[in-house]
Amino acid sequence: MLTLVKVTLVGAGSTVFAKTLIGDLLSFPELAGTTIALMDIDEERLRTSTRIAEKLSENVGANARIETTTDRRTALDGAAYVITMFQVGGYRPATVTDFEVPKPFRLRQTIGDTLGVGGIMRGLRTIPVLVDLCRDMEELCPDAILLQHVNPMAMLCWAVARTSLVETVGLCHSVQGTVRDLAADAGVPASEVDYVCAGINHLAFYLELSHGGRDLYPELRRVLAENRVPDWNRVRYEVFRHFGYFSTESSEHLAEYVPWFLHGARPELVAEFNIPLDEYPRRCEQQIAEWEALRRALDHDGGAPMTTARSDEYCARIVHALETGEPFRFNGNVPNGGRLLENLPEDCCVEVPCVADERGLTPQPVGAVPPQLAALIETNVNVQRLTVEAALTGRRDHVDHAAMLDPHTAAELTLEEIHALVDELLGAHGELVPPLC
Repeated sequence: MLTLVKVTLVGAGSTVFAKTLIGDLLSFPELAGTTIALMDIDEERLRTSTRIAEKLSENVGANARIETTTDRRTALDGAAYVITMFQVGGYRPATVTDFEVPKPFRLRQTIGDTLGVGGIMRGLRTIPVLVDLCRDMEELCPDAILLQHVNPMAMLCWAVARTSLVETVGLCHSVQGTVRDLAADAGVPASEVDYVCAGINHLAFYLELSHGGRDLYPELRRVLAENRVPDWNRVRYEVFRHFGYFSTESSEHLAEYVPWFLHGARPELVAEFNIPLDEYPRRCEQQIAEWEALRRALDHDGGAPMTTARSDEYCARIVHALETGEPFRFNGNVPNGGRLLENLPEDCCVEVPCVADERGLTPQPVGAVPPQLAALIETNVNVQRLTVEAALTGRRDHVDHAAMLDPHTAAELTLEEIHALVDELLGAHGELVPPLC
């Protein structure tokens, strides 16, 4: 049965990711008649994404209708699903500022999009924009589901839950991506691994991990014992060694969520655990180059077929499940409500197993996580809570508090240094952050 729905991509100028999601949507025959509305404030990038969407639709023989606009309200009007994928302030100046301003304070970062001073600033920039988008949704497409891909994921979904009735789920790829990594380390097919994973975005843990009913954790401990830890994954294996469970997000991410690895006074730790400093700016430069190459290829041979294989991103599979009733299980970011993870705060955003089917989106209660994991997770929840509070109430002091309680920042700087750094970051970002007093 052909499903005729409108799916809106806000931030569709993120062309490489948009190509993946559009290709995923059109890979389902039932979604071939979808209206795909592309919205971005960057007209050149939007044109490139539009050309790609049209070529993808043509290539798979879909009857998709491609709409394009720089007006968010036009894109949202009548949507059944809204996919967010934007970056407020872009790579330049915002992300560059997040990385460069802290360097004179001897504070180095790897990714800076989820926690730490980079994640705090990104949250302050993005929360007001996402809240405004939800207000537009309440007016223009009140029954639509927000499929939220923007970081800092937990902060943004928390802010939406506090301010809007829009049904929202935050989507990441770290859970399924890490399963592939662990399956390779254990020598089993990733498609045959069963797991229960829960926590918060980028700091969830595999509470159960098995293959054919066999616990895989002894295999991972053997990787440690035999010194077979992949060079790029030393941080996560070290945390696993001491906490007993494996975490979802990459080692370069995890290094800045905890206080033990990124020490300016001990650079040997950075080398020992193979931590790539300034990794996110490097990736941004690479993505810009990929976008330029994609645009040039379109200009050079615009008639060439555009192909894409279905990815393991959750987004299109959720749309397909909700429209067809065929169940799809995934890990999503939703309000805890005091019932999904019993020993985490009631109001925080958690990442837990969910089911999408004819009944809608249903998060699955997990119970309590091991107490050492709950304690570690709450160090991150504290930062999220205070950043959300600062963005929604305009409390300048809560920005300081968030940074002062951030595990990595607190391990490096004094309280006065943190206050001074926050001052400089807020000044450098100017009108990109909400008014604070």
